[in-house]
Amino acid sequence: MELEYPPRNSDAAARRLRDFIGATIGLSILWPLILFLAALIKLDSPGPAFFVQKRVGYRGRAFTLYKFRTMVVGAEGQQPEIKDFRTHKFEPLKPPGRDSRITRVGWILRRTSLDELPQLFNVVKGQMSLVGPRPETPKVVDKFPPAYHLRHETKPGLTGLAQVNGLSDITYHEKVMYDLEYVGRQSSHLDVAILMRTVRVLLSGKGR
Repeated sequence: MELEYPPRNSDAAARRLRDFIGATIGLSILWPLILFLAALIKLDSPGPAFFVQKRVGYRGRAFTLYKFRTMVVGAEGQQPEIKDFRTHKFEPLKPPGRDSRITRVGWILRRTSLDELPQLFNVVKGQMSLVGPRPETPKVVDKFPPAYHLRHETKPGLTGLAQVNGLSDITYHEKVMYDLEYVGRQSSHLDVAILMRTVRVLLSGKGR
């Protein structure tokens, strides 16, 4: 696959403007829901409503990602060791079974992807885009084969090609291939198509 990057300055500026306007409109409409979900999380389990974590973004720069908390406090310390993608990249991306660390409200938020809503603030700040590869933690990125790092040649997104192509049913390698395909094909038309497919996926409940 031949990738063309970085995007021209005019394209990058137009994309940034679309992201800013889209995220701002989204926050202005969804802020009552965001407040309601934050209160629900606080009532469901002890701890903060929001979860912050370092992720790797555009050109490998780290940033702080915002999410609704979906796990019990201290869950990060209970996570399994990060796998070596050279030997495990063809395993299912999401293993079967429910993670015992996930709270009752957290399970619903994950099933509906509502836990990602606070990332609209990341989009407003310019750290993320509405569409792009999902950002990973530094520990995961450190395990990447060299070719996987090409996915950082565009901003990470709230949704992407992998998210609308059966995320629960694909392997990590397939997910990265979708990410690299997006980097090579990115355009306004593709972004709109992915956003529309994302809405359909969320409404159908498939791929989560």
